[in-house]
Amino acid sequence: MVQGVGFRMFVQREAAKLGIGGYTRNLYDGRVEVFANGTRAQLGALRLALERGPRLSMVSGVHEEEAHPDTRYGERFVIEQDR
Repeated sequence: MVQGVGFRMFVQREAAKLGIGGYTRNLYDGRVEVFANGTRAQLGALRLALERGPRLSMVSGVHEEEAHPDTRYGERFVIEQDR
């Protein structure tokens, strides 16, 4: 559940620093979805950042699933519309 802590912007900044492409968006139930294309090392570093979260957040868990890469993002990481 995310409310007013800038989590999506945090994810976008961290992904950009790591050279990861993909997106983040809020889900209707209050969770945040992140889709990321990168190397195993890049994705591991992003996961650590997600587990930490921005300064005023409290992350209760990160669930990870393998997905097929999506080349339309390249190294561009965006905030998409809520779903």
